[in-house]
Amino acid sequence: MEIPYIFTPRKDTGLVNSKIAIWLFLASEVMLFGGFFSAYVYLRLGADYPWPERSLPVLPGLINTFVLIASSVTVVFAWAALKMRKWRQFQVYMAITVACAALFMVLKGIEYYLKFHHQAVRLHDYSIVEGHLGYEKEDGKLVLDRKGHPIEENMIRIKAEKISFSTKRYHAAWVEEMLAEASHHQAEINLEADITLVVEEGKPAIEIAKAGAPLSLELLNKIKDVHIAALAHNSQLRTVALREAWKTAHEANPGKKDRELSEGVGIDMEALKPSMLGEIPSVTFVVASPVELLFKPRDIKEGPSSSTLRDDTVITGKMEDSPMVFHYVDAIDFQWLVMKAEKKGIAAETAIENSWLMKNHDFVREAWEWHLKQTAKKQKALNDRYGFKKDGTPVRVLTEKELYRMGWKDLAEKGVDTKGVKISGFDKLKEEFMGPNYDARGNETFEELSVPRDQIRYASKFTPSWNNYYAIYFTITGLHGLHVIGGALVLLYYLLFGRKMYLSNPEWLANRVEVGGLFWHFVDLIWIFAFPIFYLM
Repeated sequence: MEIPYIFTPRKDTGLVNSKIAIWLFLASEVMLFGGFFSAYVYLRLGADYPWPERSLPVLPGLINTFVLIASSVTVVFAWAALKMRKWRQFQVYMAITVACAALFMVLKGIEYYLKFHHQAVRLHDYSIVEGHLGYEKEDGKLVLDRKGHPIEENMIRIKAEKISFSTKRYHAAWVEEMLAEASHHQAEINLEADITLVVEEGKPAIEIAKAGAPLSLELLNKIKDVHIAALAHNSQLRTVALREAWKTAHEANPGKKDRELSEGVGIDMEALKPSMLGEIPSVTFVVASPVELLFKPRDIKEGPSSSTLRDDTVITGKMEDSPMVFHYVDAIDFQWLVMKAEKKGIAAETAIENSWLMKNHDFVREAWEWHLKQTAKKQKALNDRYGFKKDGTPVRVLTEKELYRMGWKDLAEKGVDTKGVKISGFDKLKEEFMGPNYDARGNETFEELSVPRDQIRYASKFTPSWNNYYAIYFTITGLHGLHVIGGALVLLYYLLFGRKMYLSNPEWLANRVEVGGLFWHFVDLIWIFAFPIFYLM
């Protein structure tokens, strides 16, 4: 049976089935992205921290906007070529459309890559440092870890004396890394005490492992198996005992509901003890001679005498100096510090002068003094152009971002003013895509800065975890990117495999391309909304 209205329009609506379907689908898409954009506006208006403004490179976003607009034009030309039965023109225009989609994703991929490799840290006084971390060096050469990767200068260093593993959750890769480090330092990691447990109901306890047994994955797996078997057995015993307790309670109190009996129903754990098996939720190993272990900050919650990994492994030992070292600093931001200070009635200038960065880094102080002169010039230019109000206040004033943030372009301008560091026009254009060119600008422009671990409130790459702005940015642009990929794949299918359909019924293919084009216009429209919101505002 032939499905009606595939390429012949319905008389009542004048539309084919596919066009009705795509309009219904796009209506749901409008609701989805409308919710995201509404959430963005709501969170921005109610933000309790300085919302990032003009934080993304405009040029790549602007180019991507024109790329998508051009692709919307070419997809219409491709559809028109089919209507005129010009297959070769259709191929050319559809190929341009798909190429535009690929270019869009390449530029977006570069932008994502830069964000995922750009470090930011918020100090306890709410001042913020941005830049790129360095790598540990020894005699001028990079220090490599056991896997041959360079060690980033943002590692937590623990002089481990004891290690307590969560029996159920230990991470095998970390265990292997600890063993490798111990072997490298010719140290041993041995079991602290004997493990003797009841492993079968009604039978005496047996020895699972002896004190002094060396740490190994095989030993941990053996202990884990015993523990999980005991958990399953004991859980079954408690379930049966609790079921009997409820049954007894209902028999003794007929007609009463569960909520009326809940306080009096319980398990007699003493009676269950003879039948229960031995559980061992954690197992402790002693490091014969303390070994320095390195962990990424996201993997560990550090403390002065003990630290806990994400798998609940507890490492007892002193945390050594573990500063975060920025090989290049390309932004200093005091906006949040000033906002917090003003809430307490402290002047912005006083709060900045007393900040940890200003007290401990000459580079920051020098840059800030230069920045104050620049902002004074900019404010004077505004005053000269727009004048003053009747009460003597300027008509136009600098924004909080202009007043209290030094970005990489400001530091680059400072390099030109104070050090004479200049780069070519091509490099400047490249910087609009890739960010500051550290090699060309030199260390005199973007200097090194070390932040002690005890000064760090929060650190992150420019990922969704950094703040709400980036969380929504990655959500919307990531979802939009998936739409671009999906739409491009459909259009590419028409380009590569539409010839047979064109020869059998060109109108059918034209209808499909038209539906694909409608979706592509929607993708373009979403970006036209996203570009000014994220890049310009």
